[in-house]
Amino acid sequence: MSTGVIIALIVIVAVVLVVAAVLALRARGPQHGGSLKRRFGPEYDRAVARHDGDTKAAERELAGRVERHGSLHERPLEPAERERFEARWTAAQERFVDSPREAVGEADRLLAELAGARGFPDGGQYEEQLAALSVHHAHHVDGYRRVHRVTHARGDGAQDSGAGTEEMRASMVEARALFEDLVRPGRQDGGRHRAGTPGDGRAPARAHHTWSFHKSRPKES
Repeated sequence: MSTGVIIALIVIVAVVLVVAAVLALRARGPQHGGSLKRRFGPEYDRAVARHDGDTKAAERELAGRVERHGSLHERPLEPAERERFEARWTAAQERFVDSPREAVGEADRLLAELAGARGFPDGGQYEEQLAALSVHHAHHVDGYRRVHRVTHARGDGAQDSGAGTEEMRASMVEARALFEDLVRPGRQDGGRHRAGTPGDGRAPARAHHTWSFHKSRPKES
């Protein structure tokens, strides 16, 4: 076999290897993105919207969250801790009828403390705590985001009535889903509330919220 033929074969093999590598990388990209989309659910769509539709930038952000917080192990709550958190949430929910803004503020503080008790970053690092929660509770974390935004919005009096009150009520409803996710036994404890898909608990949570808010109203009459 001549030297020219050998060189030609080497070139052909090299080209084939390069093409195979490129195809493998292209195939791996969508799988990575698909994996992130399955893991983050609605958080994936929010990240894409925040990056003006740039899916690559959104996926880099989400992958960074997983790298920082994916190995976090949630600390189980002691029964007494769980009871205290549940009592505080019930009190905040009952307070909503007369003082919605104070109730939402308490919900914001309560979620921050509860997440810290479960082993997430301290509530003083809100953005990092939210990022960590999004990795492990992606389907419910937006409730925390909503109560935090409402709590820290500039108060002008108008938000205490009309659409403002409805926004606060909706934020409490959404936040309750995350509260229930955090306050009950974790995955490692085989909690029954985790049966089914990650979003299955949302509908029961909404029904519980509606009952709670309406239950308090007759006390005013």
